[in-house]
Amino acid sequence: MLGHYQPALFTALRRGYGRADVAADLGAGLLVGVVALPLSLALAIAAGAPPQVGLWTAIVGGFLIALLGGSRVQIGGPAGAFVPLCVAVVQQFGLPGLALATVMSGLLQLFLGICRLGTVIAFIPIPVVIGFTTGIAVILASTQLGPALGIPDSAQPIEHLHERVAHLWHGRHAIHALPLAVCAGTVALIALLRRTHPRLPGGLIAIALAAAAVWASGWEGSGRGEVATIATRYPEFAHGG
Repeated sequence: MLGHYQPALFTALRRGYGRADVAADLGAGLLVGVVALPLSLALAIAAGAPPQVGLWTAIVGGFLIALLGGSRVQIGGPAGAFVPLCVAVVQQFGLPGLALATVMSGLLQLFLGICRLGTVIAFIPIPVVIGFTTGIAVILASTQLGPALGIPDSAQPIEHLHERVAHLWHGRHAIHALPLAVCAGTVALIALLRRTHPRLPGGLIAIALAAAAVWASGWEGSGRGEVATIATRYPEFAHGG
């Protein structure tokens, strides 16, 4: 049955891969990379590992997905929905347990693929899929509200949504307009570029301009009224530690 498996990369190359495909994939890769970088760091820290571990995991995993994946339109990267799972596994079994759980998950996926059980997903009710994806959206949104409002991170790992909401409520006195303005301006620029220039990578352009504005204006920092960046939040990673 493995003889029928062909990575989508090789299939796409045989069918023809032109300059337009390269430009589109390059833009998508840059955008996903910019988004995946801080998320991979956050996943590693949430699991109790150094930030650079998350970065290397995202690089290796993304490369293997792109090389061996079976779809031309799939995106490989860290998933915020797995933060509670990673924290729970590490707390109970440590980092070796998390590594073992990852290997077991990969073997299970290989087994499902070899047995052609992927079609079973067609029998999963649509409300279940919508609920799962909505849950991911809620998790991602709740993790970004604190930085967007300028509220410092919790000293303890947060596993549940109600704990994150409680942390935001207790830190409401630390809300500052500058981080919120940067976040709102970035979202507004993305929406504007999608309307006026839909072919441009609006997300990538907005993130690059926001980062340049924060750096040039001296707003970068980890104190009150400053905009936290990867360098200020993880100084040991930024300096190669």
